[in-house]
Amino acid sequence: MWKRDESVKPATPAAPPAAPGAPSAPVSAAVAPSEPRAQVGRDNVNIGKSVIIKGELSGSEDLTIEGHVEGRIDLKDNVLTIGANGKIKAEVFAKAVIVLGEVTGNVTASEKVDIRDNGSVDGDIASPRVAIAEGAHFRGSVDMQRAGAKPAQPQQAKPQQAQQGQAQQGQQPQQHGGQPQRVGA
Repeated sequence: MWKRDESVKPATPAAPPAAPGAPSAPVSAAVAPSEPRAQVGRDNVNIGKSVIIKGELSGSEDLTIEGHVEGRIDLKDNVLTIGANGKIKAEVFAKAVIVLGEVTGNVTASEKVDIRDNGSVDGDIASPRVAIAEGAHFRGSVDMQRAGAKPAQPQQAKPQQAQQGQAQQGQQPQQHGGQPQRVGA
């Protein structure tokens, strides 16, 4: 698990240090205006353009990736933003995923997936809400089933269909416990 080292100073000297107790602003100067701002009181971590990560990336903070990540990204309770320069080849699990760059792999979000202009996803998406902007690229399937909702029960329909098929072919439906079953009920 990756953990931010609090003793390392940010590499951007142009940003003055924040006063103690003041909410911190995102470090990256390349933030797109359409990108959502971090909520007050929530940390936002940035992975720069030159950073390459191979393996498993997990955390409990909102994350913006401008670099390359290969492997698995697990931020189940947080927002993951793939910046315009970000290139991801990973299975992604997050609360919300905003794609401005490229993602190759399946994306699972508990709240929403938003593919913005020039964003690209090659893989399956599973999320209750999905937004794909004009000019975005998507290749895969979408499962928008809500969490906690039970899937349609085709298993119950199949035995009834089989019994109906037997009745249509002139066969008697099987009896259970000495009583005939109703067909077509």
